[in-house]
Amino acid sequence: MEEGTPEPEASTSTSIPAPEHPIVATPFYSIEYPGYVRTTSVPIAVQNLGGQAALGSAFKRSAAKTEATLELKLRPGNPFAHPIPGDVVPTNNLVLKVVKRKRKNRMDADDGAAPQGEYTAEIVGSTSKTVRFRSMADYQYQPDMNDPVTKLRLAMDNMDVEAIRTYVIPPEKADYMVPMATSSAQGQDIDMNLDPALTGIPLPEPDPNQPMRSNLRLFPPPLFSRQTIPHSYNFKANPASMVSTTVNEETGEEKKRLINKMRWKGYGPISIAFTERQVPDKPAPNVQEARNQVSDVLYNKLIATFAERPVWTRGALFNQFTAKEARDILNSKPLLPLVCYVFHDGPWRDTLIRFSYDPRKDPSARFYQRLYFRNANHPILKPSVMTRRQDRIADNWAVAIEEGSERDIERRKSHLFDGKTLTKETASFQLCDLVDPMLKEMIDDDEELREECDERDGWYPNYALERIKTVLRHKFFTALEGYPATDDECRQLLQASEKLPSKSAKDMSSLRSVRLKIGKHNMAKGAMRPEDAAALRLRAALDKNAKASRGGQAPATDD
Repeated sequence: MEEGTPEPEASTSTSIPAPEHPIVATPFYSIEYPGYVRTTSVPIAVQNLGGQAALGSAFKRSAAKTEATLELKLRPGNPFAHPIPGDVVPTNNLVLKVVKRKRKNRMDADDGAAPQGEYTAEIVGSTSKTVRFRSMADYQYQPDMNDPVTKLRLAMDNMDVEAIRTYVIPPEKADYMVPMATSSAQGQDIDMNLDPALTGIPLPEPDPNQPMRSNLRLFPPPLFSRQTIPHSYNFKANPASMVSTTVNEETGEEKKRLINKMRWKGYGPISIAFTERQVPDKPAPNVQEARNQVSDVLYNKLIATFAERPVWTRGALFNQFTAKEARDILNSKPLLPLVCYVFHDGPWRDTLIRFSYDPRKDPSARFYQRLYFRNANHPILKPSVMTRRQDRIADNWAVAIEEGSERDIERRKSHLFDGKTLTKETASFQLCDLVDPMLKEMIDDDEELREECDERDGWYPNYALERIKTVLRHKFFTALEGYPATDDECRQLLQASEKLPSKSAKDMSSLRSVRLKIGKHNMAKGAMRPEDAAALRLRAALDKNAKASRGGQAPATDD
């Protein structure tokens, strides 16, 4: 820096408040009219909005939500033209009055430049409400204005009582296509209410080259489309789709269609009905194509397991493998469909059956029949997928359960029932998995078996299967309550069921002293109503007391 030059002083920033200007309290309301409005066409725009009365109701301070709406009718005299709805929204805008002044003496302009105008702006008020038209115009349809129905509509709008009283429904004619030109003859218009044959005016022959128009007399509904706000559709074709061509062998016609080559292909065992004659002897074609996706070790183990026993429930089958192997079988979807099929009804419903084995033709297949009872105390609401997934991750059952451990031994016996201990809360068993001595004796009894398999009871007669169900149900639910039932109780239950032929053995299972909450879902499948069960328990107690009295013993009490 040169000598003698003064150093600049440090600049000090001082905040100067903006000047305050008073706002005129005059209120204004604005309308964003979707069209060109000139000074001379303002009355027409107001009329299209419904008139000054409609504007006053919309901008009224206490206007309801339904009243705070304006309808723009671009064709006010046409009742079939759908209006455009406009919403009254709150705003906080200022209204400026802008004045442009022009110089009167243009000779004063310097250097021949064009005269410059002066602009002044002044705040004259504020707008608290504004009408905005953001909705799209609905589809419009203009019917024939000479149609009698159209004239009736106009008469109703204009309250023309005489026209309404004299209206007669015209006969329906089959003139659904008429020439484009107006129907007239000899300069006289034909009344559409009259039959042309009554007028005496001959109709000219239609020209085949003359264009035709529709005369279906269709009248538009109040609304065509509910979509008022435009949205971006952004249609995009599925990148996984491909064109597939098929040829009809008889006609040779080619048909093309789009198929999704990335579509998920589900794998499941073949399901058949009990009434079908033949059973599957091999897996489905799509399952056979996935043969190379499964483990050969697990596949061979499953083949060997089904060779030992042709029918399994899922739980019983998984118990024949280690926890890790069971998890791999469950995760490998094509594995089970490669070795078995299922019945979706009948005595072997939802069991896995070896290919080519038909239990309906083998009397020894009665041991594989499945019995299922709905658990009364089982929770109705299942846990969510996320809850089950978190529990599985936290437990890691396939890794935590070591082969041969106490937990693994308990898991492998979960499909068995000995009448005393419970390993699961759902009553779903095969007859061969019931190891209770009393039940096993009833199951092994081969007297009076059916000659042909029945769709409901299988190879057992109805009364024999009902006795098995009665004992199994009683023992399962008493074990579920914490006190196993004895064989004497089951025999008394069977005797009581034989004394009441009108009641089935399934209903007699309600004689057990179950203290469950009364509810629509809190009953076993096929159980009696709580009041009926209480009546049967009372009758059984009275019979027991009567026998004790006849035997000279004191009557026993039954809680």
